[in-house]
Amino acid sequence: MFSDKEEFKEAFKAKLETKLGKKAEEATERDAYKALGALVQERISRNWVKTNQDYRTNKNKQVYYFSMEFLMGRLLGNNLLNLKMLSLVEEGLDDLGLNLTNLEEKEHDAGLGNGGLGRLAACFLDSLASLELAGHGYGIRYRYGMFEQHIIDGQQVELPDHWLSQDFIWEVRRPEEAVEVRFGGNVEAVKNESGPLHFEYKNYEQVQAVPYDVPIAGYNNDTVNTLRLWSAEPIVENTLRKAEIENNSASFLDYKRELESISSFLYPDDSTDEGKRLRLKQEYFLVSAGVQSVIRSFERLDLPWTSFPDKAALHINDTHPALVIPELMRILMDEKGLGWEEAWDLTQSSVSYTNHTTLSEALESWPVDMVRSLLPRIFMIIDEINERFCQDLWRTYPGDFDRIADLAIVADGQVKMAHLSIVGSHSVNGVAKLHTEILKKREMKRFYDTFPERFNNKTNGITHRRWLMHANKPLTSAITEAIGDSWIEQPKRLEDLLNKQDDHAFLDRLHEIKQDNKQNLVDWVQETQGIAVDPASIFDVHIKRLHGYKRQLLNALHIMHLYNEIKSDPALDIVPRTFFFGAKAASSYHFAKKVIQLINRIAHVVNNDRDVKDKIKVVFLPNYSVSIAERVIPASNVSEQISTASKEASGTGNMKFMMNGALTVGTMDGANVEIHDLVGDDNIYTFGMSSEEVLEYYRNGNYSSREIYENDSRVRHTLDQLVHYSPFSKGETDFQEIYDALLTYNDEFFVLKDFASYLFTQQKVSRDYLNQREWNKKSLINIAKSGKFSSDRTIEEYATDIWQIQRTRMLK
Repeated sequence: MFSDKEEFKEAFKAKLETKLGKKAEEATERDAYKALGALVQERISRNWVKTNQDYRTNKNKQVYYFSMEFLMGRLLGNNLLNLKMLSLVEEGLDDLGLNLTNLEEKEHDAGLGNGGLGRLAACFLDSLASLELAGHGYGIRYRYGMFEQHIIDGQQVELPDHWLSQDFIWEVRRPEEAVEVRFGGNVEAVKNESGPLHFEYKNYEQVQAVPYDVPIAGYNNDTVNTLRLWSAEPIVENTLRKAEIENNSASFLDYKRELESISSFLYPDDSTDEGKRLRLKQEYFLVSAGVQSVIRSFERLDLPWTSFPDKAALHINDTHPALVIPELMRILMDEKGLGWEEAWDLTQSSVSYTNHTTLSEALESWPVDMVRSLLPRIFMIIDEINERFCQDLWRTYPGDFDRIADLAIVADGQVKMAHLSIVGSHSVNGVAKLHTEILKKREMKRFYDTFPERFNNKTNGITHRRWLMHANKPLTSAITEAIGDSWIEQPKRLEDLLNKQDDHAFLDRLHEIKQDNKQNLVDWVQETQGIAVDPASIFDVHIKRLHGYKRQLLNALHIMHLYNEIKSDPALDIVPRTFFFGAKAASSYHFAKKVIQLINRIAHVVNNDRDVKDKIKVVFLPNYSVSIAERVIPASNVSEQISTASKEASGTGNMKFMMNGALTVGTMDGANVEIHDLVGDDNIYTFGMSSEEVLEYYRNGNYSSREIYENDSRVRHTLDQLVHYSPFSKGETDFQEIYDALLTYNDEFFVLKDFASYLFTQQKVSRDYLNQREWNKKSLINIAKSGKFSSDRTIEEYATDIWQIQRTRMLK
């Protein structure tokens, strides 16, 4: 794009004048951000047009990745990195008295996701483009995201996330590609004298799905794929007609707001029927708009329908987009005139499904009456899929009523979305070896027995470009100087660093980089939170979605125990440690919000007690986001991955920390198992029960948390502080719910069972940290072995084993 920084500077100044009417010396940082973004977008757009044209000309098979979340983070720095313009632009801006990091801060994190599911989808899009694979994302353009988290009096308060209050400079509105999505109404079967039975959909409510496209640029190539985000907008003629009929402007505005609410918030509160109905509307809105768009793209190729699976792969990221299956069937049959058998064959051959959880509450199901009333034609198709599937089962397992009832898609008044996803797909994959084995042997065993050829494992990955090259530039430079730059396009080559594990100078450099990153985080925490942190302390980090099975509570109880130890002996010599937390709790998840309140109460007590003398400190970082993670992860010494064994499907935070040299404290759960296999016992801190032990407790029901409470004085003292007068409770009942969950309701996630093992392991962490050179060696080994967890490897496996797509060399 630019041959040198002087050419960039001239183009940048010209863009400021033509776009904003300002000279460089008059421009604010926001002006500079907009001008720079426009320059980058221009370069990307040229390749974007060419990529799309090449896909059409070459009739490439394309992947359409349906996901309710795409947690993209800020895109300016990532795009500059992938265009290989980062250093040139940084230097050119510096000459003009501008700082690139400050300009990046002017970009809001896009409110398109919340946790690992969305960040995984974002990493996958980056890898698809960087590997020159034709793959696009389909999501919803949430106007307010999930919410903006504030901590007031120690409690989470949810406010709208106005991330679109200023222009999202990367998106392009495509009104010409809008489609209509229909809800409610009724379906009539019509028999033509000369033809088969067909169905007419009447009296429905329409909403317009308008796509906003975001370009996804590959690293060091000309490939630019698309993230297509759908916005729900009223159809003008319909709203005007409604206003005329009702002659009521207030009613008209209510109707408009109701339609627009479909794309307003990520994961609306589903504790009420109204909230559930809105969630179901969201899911069908995404699916219907996306499938219509896929069909439209296929028809432009002018190929027979038998070619559809050879040109389109529709991937369901968790069960939220499971309605892809009946919606594709609906269009193929009702609009394109195909028969059931042909439509079903095309659907199964083109749809694939990733399962992300073993948690029953996350394996979605919807009340039959709700699906029937909101999506009448879709329910008819689901019901027919279920009938035909159950008939097939009866022929294979005659008389086995229990099996058929267990596998049915529609049963007990519910439509089971995971069952629909498995039956309607040709591939079902888990996201870590352990997770996949649990699916096959326990959670979905009967499905595995029925369709063994469909089940496979694809261990998750992260893009090393954002999480190492962009987030940790000093470490990136040190690695490249040590082993060359081939690792950038072949992440497995990070293993070449193992030759440096006895190089004291290199280990010392790793330590210096870590300390500089820690100091940067210290400065930011002081500026934003007003908390002074010791950069020499162990930075112990627990940042992820707040959920009972992720056991932030176990970490919090450990901190309470440490505090008690210090209060008992103020002269106690311990290695100073700073505990960082970052997490949002779903607005209706009351228990999780109580855990956040507890963590903040602990922080207030610990950070203000003179006896503690900064031996321990607690920092809760509000409104956790990708950009916050990019600050925290490079500065971390310890990565908390302490989920109840068997509950975490994979985890990707563990991979990001590992890649930046943090050591994992974790259960043998999800991808922790594979990290352990790579780095060995000496370079990871594992504790707690195995997944087999956890599952056995669930089977036999003989776990007693009360018994642990009675026999372990540390547990008893800590838990009593939640409800009896103590610095943490002050005699109030704020944490009675937590106490009851652990004792009255028998500790569903085995927090108390793993407590002693966790404490022992944390003591070992402190001892080992004192030998800094050995710690640095452990850190290096983790970095060296992290290449396996690049999302490039994961996507190559999807491309070969599931989607059957090949790398496309773009025509120059």
